[in-house]
Amino acid sequence: MRKAFRVSILLAIAGLTVNSATAQDLAPVVRVEGLGHGLVRLNEPWQFHLGDDPRWAEPGLNSAPGQGGWETIKPDRPWGAQGHFATHGFAWYRLRLNITPAANLHSQIQLLIPGISDAYEVYWNGALVGRYGTLSPHASWPAVYQPQWFALPNPYTGTLAIRVWQGPLGSSSSGIVGGFSEAPILGDADSISGYVGIWNYEFLKGTLFANALNLLYLIVGIAGIALWSRRRHEWLLLWFSIFAVCPAIWGSVYTMRIPVSSQFAGFLVQPLWQLRNVALWFLLIEMLHLGNRKHLAQWARILAIVSVTAAFLDGCLTYIPAAWLSSTAGAWADGILTVIIEPCDLYLLVLAIFGFRQKLDSVRWVVAVSASLSQLGAVVAATAGQGQRFTHWTLAQRFYSPLFHIGPVNLSVLQVLDLLVFFSIVYAVYRYIFEQQTRKALLEQELESARELQRVLIPEKPPELAGYTISSAYHPALEVGGDFFQILPLEGEQAGSCLVILGDVSGKGLRAALAVSLIVGAVRTLAENYSTPAGILAGLSRRLHGRLQGGFTTCLAMRLDSDGSCTLASAGHPAPYLNGKEIELPGALPLGIDPSIDYEETAMKFEPGDRCTLYTDGLLEARADSGEIFSFERLQRLLSEAHDADTASRAAVQFGQEDDITVLTLTRSA
Repeated sequence: MRKAFRVSILLAIAGLTVNSATAQDLAPVVRVEGLGHGLVRLNEPWQFHLGDDPRWAEPGLNSAPGQGGWETIKPDRPWGAQGHFATHGFAWYRLRLNITPAANLHSQIQLLIPGISDAYEVYWNGALVGRYGTLSPHASWPAVYQPQWFALPNPYTGTLAIRVWQGPLGSSSSGIVGGFSEAPILGDADSISGYVGIWNYEFLKGTLFANALNLLYLIVGIAGIALWSRRRHEWLLLWFSIFAVCPAIWGSVYTMRIPVSSQFAGFLVQPLWQLRNVALWFLLIEMLHLGNRKHLAQWARILAIVSVTAAFLDGCLTYIPAAWLSSTAGAWADGILTVIIEPCDLYLLVLAIFGFRQKLDSVRWVVAVSASLSQLGAVVAATAGQGQRFTHWTLAQRFYSPLFHIGPVNLSVLQVLDLLVFFSIVYAVYRYIFEQQTRKALLEQELESARELQRVLIPEKPPELAGYTISSAYHPALEVGGDFFQILPLEGEQAGSCLVILGDVSGKGLRAALAVSLIVGAVRTLAENYSTPAGILAGLSRRLHGRLQGGFTTCLAMRLDSDGSCTLASAGHPAPYLNGKEIELPGALPLGIDPSIDYEETAMKFEPGDRCTLYTDGLLEARADSGEIFSFERLQRLLSEAHDADTASRAAVQFGQEDDITVLTLTRSA
């Protein structure tokens, strides 16, 4: 720092008057001579007084030590470190100055305040020359302090007074707060501008790593949200996005000096911090395969609501006016809410313990261990910091103080653990997405195999049957279902007759398709020995018992003879319609439930022109976008008007298909 001047301190001579013939001010005068292009710190002791009185800005006030409660204090550290521990509220600093500018100084002299908390006003010879933030009762100041400078009007001899407001202390405040943290600086405009430029450069250099990390958090979080928007059922991606985005938001407020108030920043950080912790809980539940433990997820939801609500209320305390809530009551409220939040944060350790009991791969082990250590460190640091102005513990500072540095970047214990958690989760999520893609590819291959099998089992074109006109339609849903039908001509003595089998296997995918193949094979085998629908269904129920893995199959069997005779039996399947009216059939259990069941038969005769329609429940369960189902009334009207299977099935598909739809119509010829 260049100094083109010399500073001397002259004790005021008794009886010296400043702007008043009667007011005696025995405080020393700081004489700054030859102030030109350069800076000088006002390191000399200042007069200091707790409390607030507008008259303390007046230059003629007697502010000598011992007069009216005034004392001297050093400006290079807070008043909390100089006999006023954990004191908040108003306070005044005063300093008498006699500044002699250099002859070559053509700019106005400026005052720079490099560090002070929280809000303040600057007075020169009793006149307000500037302020930072707003003071109580509606106190507010920026979240990140930036050096402020103020032009001092001529004459340069007089009294500099600074009125300071220190907000109420939080539960984790050390108590060493209040007022100056660095001595104010005098200088010309160019020198002050240069100092501020250097300060901004150092701030940028000091936050470069944090900004890069916040940007990485944000990019990864946005990518996670984009993936989740395409895979809404994969909640892990949503929780991961919240976990990544939250620190990017609150970190940017401080490292990028976003112009928001300290109150808003405090209000924002509290719930975001807790929301990130909650997101980490649900991340672990997904990644450590704890979703099958319903009580863990239920407790996570309960504690999430409690802790996030408490954090939100804790943030709201910064906006409550002092007239509504005293500082003591505010401190108690802050402490109570903190006592609620901190134990909730330990729930992560409970999840980790349950996770360790399972067989985890190396990646999930790293996530569980790093998350446990990070959360434990954060809870210990936060707990140790609570009430530290009473306990005088320094453990919390050790967690936040630099452990080592990489170039200009200092890293603390908590930062190292947090980075370990973040990058291990990023890698674990990458592995998860890769595994999901692989599993999806295998599933698509499986579904394609099931579709191919189903295409083989469901005839594209029904066979010709003497005396009948047959039409069929099959519309698969997005997933492979279990619809099937077979038309098998009988041979030998039953030549000229045929068996019609139509049914629906519960379930989806390859398992349903394999069950259909089993049923079709069994039907063809049984048809060689049985010609009655009841015999076919009873044989199927015996063969399927215990082989459907907890599922079931509904089925309708029909024998058609060339003279129009028809025999039907149903195993829990929807009854067919004859000329638009439902055929009454006795109720019965689906196939595979009771191996000893006997099914009842119903006999009838089709006259020329009669039309019988068989269908699966996908036709009845069609649902519109509004939620309206197809309904029996609409089904009856449709089957009365539709003369072929394709017309009936397409009407249901257009209404809103949710399941496979199979329709088979048999019309008796003249």
